[in-house]
Amino acid sequence: MVPMVMKSERRRLSSWFIHHRIWVQLSFLAVWLLPLGGRLHGVCAPVFHCYACPLATFACPIGVLAQFSALHVFPFIAVGVLVLVGSAFGTLVCGWACPFGLLQDAAGKIPTPKFDLPRWTGYFRYVVLVGAVLAIPYFFGEHHPLFVCRFCPAGVLEAGVPNIVKQAAARAPINWPNAIKLAVLGIFLVAIFFVRRPWCRIFCPLGAIFSLFNRASAFVLRLDPAACTDCKRCHRLCKFGIEPEKSPNALACIRCLECTKCGPGALKLQTIFGKQPTAVGQAGIGSPSARP
Repeated sequence: MVPMVMKSERRRLSSWFIHHRIWVQLSFLAVWLLPLGGRLHGVCAPVFHCYACPLATFACPIGVLAQFSALHVFPFIAVGVLVLVGSAFGTLVCGWACPFGLLQDAAGKIPTPKFDLPRWTGYFRYVVLVGAVLAIPYFFGEHHPLFVCRFCPAGVLEAGVPNIVKQAAARAPINWPNAIKLAVLGIFLVAIFFVRRPWCRIFCPLGAIFSLFNRASAFVLRLDPAACTDCKRCHRLCKFGIEPEKSPNALACIRCLECTKCGPGALKLQTIFGKQPTAVGQAGIGSPSARP
């Protein structure tokens, strides 16, 4: 009886968090935005957040990877942080902790027409990771126009815009970002109102890294075949074109966990140490053919 009560309490707590994800995201935002009045730029945060931002507490892992690649030095600490966090949570970080994801989620709530993206566009994130973060810095240095920090919208929005405001307030000459940065920022600011998380889905190299851990992280989404009624409600709940009951840990998933709100509760976030749900159809009970 006690285990059942504990299980019910965990389910109720999990449901509360899922329905109040925005507050979890805002709580993490308070961590990334200089909560202690100091900077820890020697430590990478596992989120996409430009450390040139006046309020950035931690270093950006993508910026560190790119700069170290330009120096031909292996960034052991940054890679260690990414492997540790990725192997524990996968893209759960993207859905619940990333400030740049929060910005896009907030814009996505504005009632404008939303357009779906072809699923293949998600693979471009890996092109950005290999090309703009690793290869171009390594072979051409950080001054190449396709060096990731040269066109990153987070850098322009979080560092460039505050600097412009600061210079304008001081009546000093304004150091405008280059045309490429301004163009990328403009496209991004328009796109976030019409496409859900366009940066995360098409370009984000950090999301590309964490997605590789989705099927092998400590936290995984699991489908209980015995509970699934094939109602397809998880399809409607997912905003990213994934079929969660077929591939609950897909590379494109940001683990927002909206799909777990399906009526039967067939999809659940569990740890790899938990018992794998299995259909009992082999015994003739609970299989699709045995359902009324």
